[in-house]
This record gives sequence, C-alpha cells and structure tokens, in this order.
Amino acid sequence: MTQKKTPIRVCFVCLGNICRSPTAEGVMTQLVAEAGLTEQFFIDSAGTSAYHTGEAADARSAQAALRRGVKLTSISRQFEARDLETFDYVVAMDRRNLAHLTQLARSDRERGKISLLRAYDTQADGLDVPDPYFEDNFDAVFDICRAGCTGLLQHICAERGLAR
Repeated sequence: MTQKKTPIRVCFVCLGNICRSPTAEGVMTQLVAEAGLTEQFFIDSAGTSAYHTGEAADARSAQAALRRGVKLTSISRQFEARDLETFDYVVAMDRRNLAHLTQLARSDRERGKISLLRAYDTQADGLDVPDPYFEDNFDAVFDICRAGCTGLLQHICAERGLAR
C-alpha cells in the first residue's frame, strides 16, 4: 500500500483577499492543472486584513480572470500566524504585505517561506503587484499574476524535483 504524499502548500497573500491573491490563486491552480500536478499541490489565498472576510473575489477580478478562462472560487479569509506553520510557500503581493507577514513569523524557518510574487518574474518592472481595487487595472494585474505564478511554479518544480 502506497502512502499519499503531503501536497505542496502555497498561499498567496494581499491586503483584503478579494483582488490580487484570489487572482494569483486561480492562475496558479490553472497552471498546476495544465502541468498535471494538481494532486501534488494545495493552493490557497488570504488577506493580511479582515476587511472582506467571507466575501467572494471582487467581481472585476473575477471577470478579468474569466475572460482568460480562469474561475476564481476563493472566499476571503484573514491570514493567521499559524498559516506560516502549515504552508510551504507564502507569497505576498507587495512589500507592505510582505512586511506584515514577516512580523508574524516566529522563526527563520517561517521567514524563509515568505516571498514576493514578482520575485519569480524575470521580466518584472517592480516588486509589487499593484492593487487594482481603486485603479481598475484588473487585466494588467491578471497578466502580472500569470507571469509571477509561471516563474513560481518553475521554481517549486526545480526545488522539489517535480517533472512538468
């Protein structure tokens, strides 16, 4: 009898968990499925604030994703310190959220799990995924998330020795 492997756990984090992090979660879920790795991953998202707890993704984010064949299914929740214990990769959308997550970390091991999404995009023109909530740049944010998630998946596959 073979034992089921523990999935690689990835959590994307933005401020309210209704725009950027659900977009990244949806994109990563699609990329993982396209790579045939769905069984090897658990992908989630959360916000550093509780502003939108229990809400679905912002309709504008959901529409931008649907135009590209990605359905956003997450429900907003607040990131908790214990998430740093259970997730292997905690991926912040901007430096402000990165700082918040770093303050929650209780050890070097937990701090080592935290990164910025755009750090995985070799073509990125900055470190932050812009917040589209007031800017109405949802399509651009989708593209930024796709580029970052593509690089992140490549990084994880290389680090974990996964064939794509």
